[in-house]
Amino acid sequence: MKLYMHPASITSRPVRLFIAEKGLAVDEQIVDLFTGEHHQEPFLAINQSRLVPVLEDGDVRLTESATILRYLAEKNGLAEYPTDLVAKAKVNEVMDWVNSNFYRDWGYNLCYPQLFPHHKRPTDEGHRVAVEWGRDKSHFWMQVLNDKWLGDGRTYLTGSEITVADYFTASIVALGHAIRFDFSAYPNVEAWLGRMKALPHWAAVSEQLEGFNASLEGQKFVA
Repeated sequence: MKLYMHPASITSRPVRLFIAEKGLAVDEQIVDLFTGEHHQEPFLAINQSRLVPVLEDGDVRLTESATILRYLAEKNGLAEYPTDLVAKAKVNEVMDWVNSNFYRDWGYNLCYPQLFPHHKRPTDEGHRVAVEWGRDKSHFWMQVLNDKWLGDGRTYLTGSEITVADYFTASIVALGHAIRFDFSAYPNVEAWLGRMKALPHWAAVSEQLEGFNASLEGQKFVA
């Protein structure tokens, strides 16, 4: 198997972390996002969406990190993606909620427009409105994450055992460190994220992302 990825990619991190934690035999190939390699051949033939990660397993090619996580867990018979119908549905529910609700406002309205020039809105007013919308909606979604998904004292998002939903969600939530988001208002989220960051391979997998975060020291963000 081969994983096309970049170590500073938010969506590559959960897949790389899962592979590292489970000791899976997957080769990594860096796609240099900073030189625009994802917009050029041969990568365009691999993923027309121009995004990483991409997993190749023989004739199988998968281009979405949530799907890649589920595939790797199921292919290797790992408990992080349960076989029980209801337990599996609960994992899918969380991952769908993150993709359809949380990530949309958190990533693409609040965080990314402030971090990456190509996500900045065309006008200053449009940019301000988008970021403020993202801020307000992100606080709403963060409260849902705190109260619904983690509000009954559970250790992980679907119960007492870690699943691929935790790997996927934690990487996206940790994006908040880049804009100096204060997680203390959401104690359940903060505690859960701390557990995820305590995984043996989190620091190594996140090294370039943490370096990027450090490079932003002194910048002001809407958070």
